[in-house]
Amino acid sequence: MHCIVPEAEEILDKEYPVLDHGFVRLVDYLGSDQRIVQSARVSYGEGTKTYRQDKGLINYLMRNDHTSPFEQVVFTFHVKMPIFVARQWTRHRTARMNEISGRYSVMKDEVYIPAAENIALQSEDNKQGRASEPVDAETAKKIQSIMASDAERAFENYHQMLDMGIAREISRIDLPLSLYTEFYWEIDLHNLFHFLKLRLDNHAQFEIRQYAIVMLEMIRRVCPIATEAFENHKLKGRSFSGREMDAIKAMLRGEECPLEKREKEIFLEKLNK
Repeated sequence: MHCIVPEAEEILDKEYPVLDHGFVRLVDYLGSDQRIVQSARVSYGEGTKTYRQDKGLINYLMRNDHTSPFEQVVFTFHVKMPIFVARQWTRHRTARMNEISGRYSVMKDEVYIPAAENIALQSEDNKQGRASEPVDAETAKKIQSIMASDAERAFENYHQMLDMGIAREISRIDLPLSLYTEFYWEIDLHNLFHFLKLRLDNHAQFEIRQYAIVMLEMIRRVCPIATEAFENHKLKGRSFSGREMDAIKAMLRGEECPLEKREKEIFLEKLNK
């Protein structure tokens, strides 16, 4: 049976803005919470039951990593983002995508300039991230000016080469990583949940987290029960190693945490997330 979700139909083809020039648009969806339970119950010939029973089943599937029923639900998004975000995005190889090509199209003069509150120094304890506190307003303004000036010069040279008749595939070479690109992205719900778990984490780069936040709310319109189960069991849940489980048991008995210093730091970070 084809699934139609009225709440999802309301947001189809609507652009939800992200960053300064980006967006996420839900182009299409296949399936819903109903499709998940139908798929899970097909082995013994039973379909949708009551809301409570369906919710219990979906939570059971999520909790116990029975992932194939979630793969029955598929989403197609149209997304627009800076190239450096897109390169992080495409590390998730469990989706199908088609991206705009600078060989065929003249690229728009659009680049990402971070807002002042998102410009920070290199983190002292995170080799790949920024500090939590932004730089002062004067420094932020200077950084924005540098980025805007470089982008303006790059676009001037790009259009100059195009006007000279230089091939688009060559003219584009000097464009910056901050340039906006866009693509269609099709992915099933199981792999989308995996993407969101990683990209909603506090360690993920700020810019890609903004897209993940919007997409989470979009899929909530299509699969509210599954999304709630994902948040409860995966996004906000934690997995512990054998030694960490021993530490939990010891602490419940009122004993000292038996972990070494670095192990303890990692363990406590999990608990405090």
